[in-house]
Amino acid sequence: MIKLTPRLKTIADEIEKGETMADIGTDHGFLPLYLWEMGVCPHVIMADISKGSLSKAEENCRSLHPDTAFDLRLGSGIEVLDTGEVEAVVIAGMGGILMTGILGADIEKSWSFKKLVLQPRNRIGQLRWWLYNNGFCISNEKLVREGKYICEVLTVVPREIAVTGDLGPDDIEYEFPHKLIDFKNELTEEYLNKKLDLEKLILKSMSQGRQEEPARLRRQNYRVEYLEYLLRRLGNEN
Repeated sequence: MIKLTPRLKTIADEIEKGETMADIGTDHGFLPLYLWEMGVCPHVIMADISKGSLSKAEENCRSLHPDTAFDLRLGSGIEVLDTGEVEAVVIAGMGGILMTGILGADIEKSWSFKKLVLQPRNRIGQLRWWLYNNGFCISNEKLVREGKYICEVLTVVPREIAVTGDLGPDDIEYEFPHKLIDFKNELTEEYLNKKLDLEKLILKSMSQGRQEEPARLRRQNYRVEYLEYLLRRLGNEN
């Protein structure tokens, strides 16, 4: 029986009983194997661009369930899937920009799935911006601790109308949206405080620079003030 890490278990909890799923960049295949073993997913697809990684998943399938034929596919991103073939697609443990490339390579196919569960390693603000401006809505968001890191898990559903506005992909409102407060859990305060400490450190370093542009200083100061505002709002709701 597969035992998942807290990060993978949080992702697994976003998949509903009876849903079919595909794990893009499956590596060892632990997540889809767990979902199949627990009777959550009647059919799982394990996909990876790396032949070596997919072979690890194949070894685990053969070792744990030698009498079951699992669906393993070698290929890049969602190219290995047919339109609407599964209800849930998981993409986890890779950069946010890479995720936008995978989903944007065939946007209509990306819209055809009931939900996406995304766990980016970085560039989450740019990922959120891309999602909202390409016909997706974030329906749930969770923070989970894995070792010394706090990871973000986004559950995303397609919508008909893209959200556009004056804010760009590098603006802090996408990196730390107000929705973090709506989706708060026991890690939210720690998560925001760590981000605030980092932004304050950057501001201090910039302020000590002799030739720092005033516009950049104002922008960094705003980032600090914005996070302080979110923490005050969080405190008012606790």
